[in-house]
Amino acid sequence: MRRLDALKADAGILRAMLRGMPRAPSQAQQLDAFYGPQVEHYDRFRERLLQGREQLVARLDLPRDAHVVELGGGTGRNAEFFGARLDTIARYDVVDLCSPMLEQARARSARIPQLNAVLGDATRWQPEAPVDAVIVSYALTMIPNWRAAIVNAMHMLKPGGVLGVVDFYVSTPTPLPGCVSHGRITRRFWPAWFGHDGVRLDDQLLPTLCRAMPRHELVEARAPVPYLPGLRVPYFVFTGHRP
Repeated sequence: MRRLDALKADAGILRAMLRGMPRAPSQAQQLDAFYGPQVEHYDRFRERLLQGREQLVARLDLPRDAHVVELGGGTGRNAEFFGARLDTIARYDVVDLCSPMLEQARARSARIPQLNAVLGDATRWQPEAPVDAVIVSYALTMIPNWRAAIVNAMHMLKPGGVLGVVDFYVSTPTPLPGCVSHGRITRRFWPAWFGHDGVRLDDQLLPTLCRAMPRHELVEARAPVPYLPGLRVPYFVFTGHRP
C-alpha cells in the first residue's frame, strides 16, 4: 500500500475510534458495526498498537499435532506469528462474535488450511475435545464478562495445557507481589481513554489470571500509541498452565 493510501486508511480508522463503539441491541451487532468498515485495514493498523503478540506465541510450548483455540481471534492474524511452527499445529480454531473479522480469517485459511473460523461467544463456546492451548489476544478487555471467558478457556484445556493472554491493563493500587505498580494518573487515564471504544481496563484482570493459574510466566511492559508520540500504554504477556 502506498504511503498516501495508508494514511487515508489510518485516518478512517482513527475517525471510527474517535466516534467510539456504536450502540446496538447486542455485542455482536456492535462489533460488526464498529469493525466492519475498518476490517480491510485492521491488521495493518493494529500491528503498531497491539504489541506482545509475537512474544506470546514464542512462549507457547506446543506438542506435535496440537489443537489451538484462539478466543476473540478476529482476523486470525496471530496464527501467522507461528511461522514454520504452524506445521506442528493440526487445528487452529479462531472463535469470534464479529462476522466481518471472521470473513478475513476465512480468507486467511486459504494460506493456513488448519485455520478454522468459528462464529461463537468466548464465554460459552467449547471445542468437541480438550485442547493443548488457548490464546486470548487483546480480547478479554472487550468481553463484558471476562471472568466467564477465563473460566471457559481453562475448562477447554487438557491437563497441563497452556493459556496465553496478551492485553492492555492497569494495575490495582496494591498489585500482587512482584507485579508492576502504576501511578494514579495511569490507572485513571487509560480506562477512560479505551472505554470510549468498548475496551474495559479492569484492574482485577491480571490478578485474576495470576490467581487462577499459579504456575505462570508474566511480562509487563508499555507500548507506543500510533500518532500519539510520548504516550505508552501498559500491556502484559501471560502464559499459565492448567494444573
